[in-house]
Amino acid sequence: MILKEASWIFANRGKLCPSSRKFALNSYRPAKFDNCVTYKPHRAFKQRFKTISVVVQIDNPSVSKQSMDALARSCSCKIQKKMQFIHCFSTTVNSKKLELLAKNKHIKKIWFDRKFNAYLDKSVSVVAYDTLQQKGLTGKDVVIAVLDTGIYHHPDLKGRIIAFKDIIKGKKEPYDDNGHGTHVAGAVASNGSKSNGKFTAPAPSSNLVGVKVLNKVGGGSLSGVLEGIQWCIENKRRLGINIMNLSLGSEAILPHYEDPVCVAVEKAWDAGIVVCAAAGNSGPNSKTIGSPAIHPKIITVGALDGNNSQVASYSSRGPTIDGTSKPDVIAPGTVISHRSPNSVIDKQNKSDRVKDWYLTLSGTSMATPICSGLVAQIVQYDPSLTPDEIKEIIVASATTVKKEDKNSQGSGIINAVKLKENLHT
Repeated sequence: MILKEASWIFANRGKLCPSSRKFALNSYRPAKFDNCVTYKPHRAFKQRFKTISVVVQIDNPSVSKQSMDALARSCSCKIQKKMQFIHCFSTTVNSKKLELLAKNKHIKKIWFDRKFNAYLDKSVSVVAYDTLQQKGLTGKDVVIAVLDTGIYHHPDLKGRIIAFKDIIKGKKEPYDDNGHGTHVAGAVASNGSKSNGKFTAPAPSSNLVGVKVLNKVGGGSLSGVLEGIQWCIENKRRLGINIMNLSLGSEAILPHYEDPVCVAVEKAWDAGIVVCAAAGNSGPNSKTIGSPAIHPKIITVGALDGNNSQVASYSSRGPTIDGTSKPDVIAPGTVISHRSPNSVIDKQNKSDRVKDWYLTLSGTSMATPICSGLVAQIVQYDPSLTPDEIKEIIVASATTVKKEDKNSQGSGIINAVKLKENLHT
């Protein structure tokens, strides 16, 4: 009888991601204390009151926003967020509503609205980006979107945070209650004004767009990250967004072509936005590259250790869940960058403060904006280059680290000296 009632799960298993399939199956499983009397009411309770947040993809790309609303209503679902650019919406469902969605012929995929986190573990002269700065390449007129915990109005960024989108709280003015995003932004674009030029990033003249998709403790959701990416694509032309920095991610549990955030970053890439994503901090084991860094198209960045002599033990390794060799390149992972005063990270890392305005942090989160800054220098040199061409230049200019394999370092350390030769500056 139970198998018959749960047959919809098996009939639609191709639509359900592993987590949503497990949730559905658990709604039919008896608890240890259940007997023939208690099973049915207990099951009914679970199927009504136990819920899961999901992202639902519609099969027909031509479905309008109004049709999306009607489709959700037909399955007794209330839409929380719409991600029209990949034909998705997010909602919260119980087992019965999940069944209605799974059985609907217009539904293509149902993903668990999984958690995303900032990549953080507990400089930068090795990249030699100052050689490009001496040629006037400072990221001038280049716009970098930092999808993270927000950006604090640091003096080193004065006048260069040109837009702010808060997915978490809906605030209009830039802020960062966690501190991670501010550190990342500084590693891309600091002009070093509060350090007499000592802590200057690769693109000190670039402009920033802050997109807060992670909360005070550095956590977020799949739907929130998707909404942030969608906003960047929709506002690319208005704001002039050239680059998207993603120092965040989650465990890769699906191949890239089935992973919604990978689908989203591919849309951004194809729209002309260079996407740099952190490999993750789950090393040194192989097959630990996170999502969306598993996507073959985008630039995946691993981290060097504090001595810049080898790949950091925490830096995630390839191959990816698809069998693709990753990361693409590596960069210094221990970086002195901006503080966001009184933020969570600032309070937790008092001993790592450097004077009044800076903080030392480590992780692939810190390596990724160094790469994004180098990309900004390339974009300034030749704005006509496509994301594919820029990635090719970055990879071809990297310096291999001896005794490190390709799935640890990719093509090696990003190198501005060799890059300058490739650009013929």
